[in-house]
Amino acid sequence: MLSWDDYEDTPAGAPAEQAAIATAVQQKLDAEAAQQAAAEQAAQQAAAEQAAQQAAAAQAQQAQQQAAAQAVAAPAAAPVDVASGKDQRVTVDQKAMINCRADLNQLVPFKYEWAWQKYLDGCANHWMPQEVNMTADIALWKSDEGLSDDERTIVKRSLGFFSTADSLVANNLVLAIYRLITNPECRQYLLRQAFEEAIHTHAYQYCIESLGMDEGEIFNMYHEVPTVAEKASWALKYTKEINDPSFTTGTVDTDKTLLKNLIAYYCVLEGIFFYCGFTQILSMGRRNKMTGTSEQFQYILRDESMHVNFGIDVINQIKLENPHLWDEEMQSAARGMILEGTELEVSYARDTMPRGVLGMNANMMEEYLQFIANRRLAQIGLSEQYPGVKNPFPWMSEIMDLKKEKNFFETRVTDYQTGGALTWD
Repeated sequence: MLSWDDYEDTPAGAPAEQAAIATAVQQKLDAEAAQQAAAEQAAQQAAAEQAAQQAAAAQAQQAQQQAAAQAVAAPAAAPVDVASGKDQRVTVDQKAMINCRADLNQLVPFKYEWAWQKYLDGCANHWMPQEVNMTADIALWKSDEGLSDDERTIVKRSLGFFSTADSLVANNLVLAIYRLITNPECRQYLLRQAFEEAIHTHAYQYCIESLGMDEGEIFNMYHEVPTVAEKASWALKYTKEINDPSFTTGTVDTDKTLLKNLIAYYCVLEGIFFYCGFTQILSMGRRNKMTGTSEQFQYILRDESMHVNFGIDVINQIKLENPHLWDEEMQSAARGMILEGTELEVSYARDTMPRGVLGMNANMMEEYLQFIANRRLAQIGLSEQYPGVKNPFPWMSEIMDLKKEKNFFETRVTDYQTGGALTWD
């Protein structure tokens, strides 16, 4: 760069040259200043662009993390894919019981008319616990001479098990089954079933409160009474895996896990575990004892019969659509589950009936439970396990009609009315 020191010896009389030199120097300085300013401006602009790029990259990364988190938490339903045509109208052929990729928000066209009919029948069967008069039960329960010790034990054990069992069923439906069954008309019934389970839990609480029972004792029986706890624990082991929000079907192993859960809850928990207690309480009603409690149990058993039939239809439909799942291993597992559940219920019967009571005893109940187990095996296509057993309580067929259970929904909806309409004739 030029400096004024370079021009100290300039000869006198050359002012024009000095002026020219001065002008040139000033122009050089101005040019250098302009270049420096331009460089600084360019650097600032580059820094701003780099900061903008970094901010955009951070936003993109955050968006990806949020999308990944939502994908983990979201149900297994497939997103609408315009490119593949999944935004088109759903056809019947696209529907399936599990692993369906069609739009689950489109209820119609129905593929399973029976599922929709079950939903309609469930709605026609609606009742509420407060409709039932508990006055006679309260007087009988408070009377020292009203019930024997064995009868009181039966009432408390029944309320203790069922108050927990229906909560287990409801949780299994809401937290797992609804998400994994990929058919909208079946989901419609599942919503109805979940509401009915809530009504049943309400009914047990209504009985417990009306009779002035120790709520802590009753609601903790599934922890503290071994034969009650064993049944609850048995059911819970089939819920643990599929209740995990990250559990999805789509492989042979996971599909079989879901199928085992359905068999555990519909064929065993609701299909076997409920029958000893229901028979005991309904027998009281036939003897004009605890008639309000018995009436509520009658409504509940009627609902549960519908649940069992729906679940068995779902199980058989999954087998039909996925025959590779129903292999020898799966059939053996299903049989083992039903037989194991039967033995647990027999143990419960012996615990609650150490002596004959209400016109029955533990041996009669064992035969009845074997009769029910044969029914469950046959309903899912397996051979009966207990040849020659018969129903020792034919009056149960009159109350809830076991024969109707196979063709439950071929009867008219008017057969099922709300709470106050049932009689004990």
